[in-house]
Formats: sequence, C-alpha cells, structure tokens
Amino acid sequence: MKNLIFYSLIIIGFITGPVLAQKNMSLEESRQLALQNNAASKNSRLETEASRQIRKSVFTKFFPDISAAGFGLSSAKHLVEMKTEGGNLPVYDGNPENLLTPTQFAYFPSTTTGLLKSATFGFVTATQPIFAGGRIYNSYILAGLGEEVSELKQKLSVDEVSLKTEQQYWQLASLQEKRKTVISYEMMLDSLLVQVEDAYKSGLVLKNDVLKVKLKLSEVLLNKSKLDNGIKLASMAFCQFIGIPYDSNLVLSDKLDISALPESYYVDKSQALQLRTEYSLLQKSVEAEELQTKLKIGEYLPQAGVSVSYTAEKIDENDRRYYGMIYGTISVPLSGWWGGSHEIEERNIKEEIAQNNFKNNSELLLLQIEKSWQDLTDSYKQYLLSQEACGQAQENLKVNDDSYKNGIINVSDLLEAQADYQHTLDQLTEAKADYLVKKTNYLQSTGR
Repeated sequence: MKNLIFYSLIIIGFITGPVLAQKNMSLEESRQLALQNNAASKNSRLETEASRQIRKSVFTKFFPDISAAGFGLSSAKHLVEMKTEGGNLPVYDGNPENLLTPTQFAYFPSTTTGLLKSATFGFVTATQPIFAGGRIYNSYILAGLGEEVSELKQKLSVDEVSLKTEQQYWQLASLQEKRKTVISYEMMLDSLLVQVEDAYKSGLVLKNDVLKVKLKLSEVLLNKSKLDNGIKLASMAFCQFIGIPYDSNLVLSDKLDISALPESYYVDKSQALQLRTEYSLLQKSVEAEELQTKLKIGEYLPQAGVSVSYTAEKIDENDRRYYGMIYGTISVPLSGWWGGSHEIEERNIKEEIAQNNFKNNSELLLLQIEKSWQDLTDSYKQYLLSQEACGQAQENLKVNDDSYKNGIINVSDLLEAQADYQHTLDQLTEAKADYLVKKTNYLQSTGR
C-alpha cells in the first residue's frame, strides 16, 4: 500500500510539475515590462530628462553672470624704468625781478626710477543683462517648448512600444492557440488510424486507406514541429522586446476573445485629431519657428546691461588698494540690419513652411484615422466570415464522420473534411488576433 501511494505521488508530480513551472503573462504585465525595459522607451525618458536640463540651464541666464579673476607678476627687474639726467636747478631768491634771470642754483644728481617689478591684482565682477532683445526670455520659452516636445515624443514612444508589445503578444497567443488545434487534429487522426487499422484487419477497407491516414498524420507531426520552432522564436523575440530572459514555459494568460463591436470604439475623426500626439507636435513645430524668428530679430535690437566690479591691487612696495565701481553698457547694431533684414525674411518664410506642413500633415492624420477605422471594420468582417466558415466546416466534419462510420464515404473524404476544419480553425485564430491588433491601432490613432 505504501509503495502504491509513493508511486502515485511520483506520477502526480510528473503531471503537475510542468503546470506549476509555467509562467503566466498577461497583456498588461507585458506592456508594463516593455515600457520599463525596452531600449526605445528608456532612451525616450532620457531625452526628456536632457531637455529638462537644457531648460534649467537657460533659466540661469536671467541671473547675474559672476566671474572672478586674479593676476600676479614678479620680475628680476622693473618692467618700466625712467631715467632723469642730473644738473643745476634754478633757485628762487625771493626777488621777482630775478625769475627770468636766476642767480642761484642747486645741483640735482641724475636718478633712475623703476615701476612694476611685482604686482598682484584680484577682482570680482557681476554683470546683469537689462535688455537683450528678448533673446533670454525667448530662449527660455523655446527650451520649455523643447521639453514639451520631448515629453510628447516620449508619449509617442510609449504608444509605439505598447502597440508592438500587443502585436507580438497576440502573434504568440495565436501560435499557441494553433498548437492546440494541431494537437486536437493529431488526436483526431490517431483515433481515426485506430479505426482504420481495425477495419483493415477485419477486411473492411484496403491497405491504402491505412497509408493515407498515416501519411496525413506524418504531415501533421511535421507541421507541429515547424509550429513549435515558430513558437520558440516568437517567444524569444517577445521576451527580448519586453526585457526579460527567455522562458520556454511562458504561457500567455489573455485569451483571443472579441467582446465588443467596432462601433463601440468609434469616435469622430475631427475630434480624435485634437487628441493625437502627432497633432500636438505639429503645433509645437509652428510655435518653435515663431520663437526662432523672435530670437533672430533680437540679435539686431539694442542690448543693455549693468556691471559691478570690486578690485584689490598691490603694486611693488605700495600699500594694497581696494576699490569698486559700477558701470553700464549699451550696444546698438547699425550696419547689421542690412544683412539682418534678409535673415529675418528667411525666418518668415520658414514660418510659412511650418504652417503649410501643419496643414498638410493634419490632413494626412485624418486619412490615417479613417484608414485605421476601415481596417478595424474589415478585420471584424473577416472574423465573422471565419467564424461562419469554421461552423460550416465543423458541421461538414460531423456529417462526413457519420457518413464514414456508416460506410457511405471513404477515408479520403473524411481526411479532407478534417483538414478543412483544422484550416478554418487556424483562420479564425488569425482573424481574432488581427482584430485585437487593429482595435489597439485604432484606439491609438484616435488618441486613446
């Protein structure tokens, strides 16, 4: 009795072991992993952060620019020397009449005076721009616009990664579903083979009928092997895309179910256009060109600033001196307006180009929304047709199976009916997966 229990536990372990080892993965889990681990998603987040740092860098231009510098020298001899020749110097004796004809003199020896044998300077300067033609303000607005563009591009990357994740998820799910169909077909043929062999032994059918079933079974086994290889490659690609190690026991938990009609997802394309990330990017491109024009105009406007400086100096043996000063600067470009007027006109032309691109690409987005809706409705029609064909093939298989058992048809007719049913099941699986992908594509194309 103990041995029976022991061997029973071993058998149960072999049966339940693979089930327990399976790793279930839902579509939402896959999407979150892809957004977290996929390289494109990571890079989009990094680009957004880089744009944010650029905006913070431009913000510092609103504050004074502070700089400090120092200078020191020490020379073997004075850098500046002045030599004074000696001689007699007239001396005033108190009589105004003798000013032009002095009678008394004092001897003055020759001398040499040196300057700058050693010196140290140090100063701190703070410069605050008062007016720079609006370039600082517009640069900050442009940097903020760049950050918004990066965030929109990050959202586009999220949408793209989500769509690719769903495409690969449903592709793998359809392959796994097809494998179930192949296994069911294989079991059907195994059962038929037993029946045909028994009939052959009883002399009811020819050897040829047995060979036909075996040939069809070999064909199914070959297809199952190819399908297994396809499932493995699709699983490896899926795991790589969502950023997890390959797991041969990966099982997708979401089923290929269609629960709603296409009409439940429909929105007016004009309203949907306003929700599109690409539409917002087109608007930002127009705004960016307008800001670039303002920056170019600012290059030819007067500029004004004020500076405060504090200096400490010591020259040779003199006492150290400290002094501060404040001064302002005004710069007015004059001759630059000649060439600048053409550059500004160029900017105006680029603004017009951006407006034209905005209009043209907005129309293309509307066409894309319309196409995605048509793709969704066509995909649903294909699903309905595949469902109907599958039902007809199932009924045909039942009729042929009954007819074969009653000896009305031969085994070739039954094999053909089984193959047709298996083929329609595969088509139905593909139609379901295609509809689910088209649904996601339509939701994304309408900004949802």
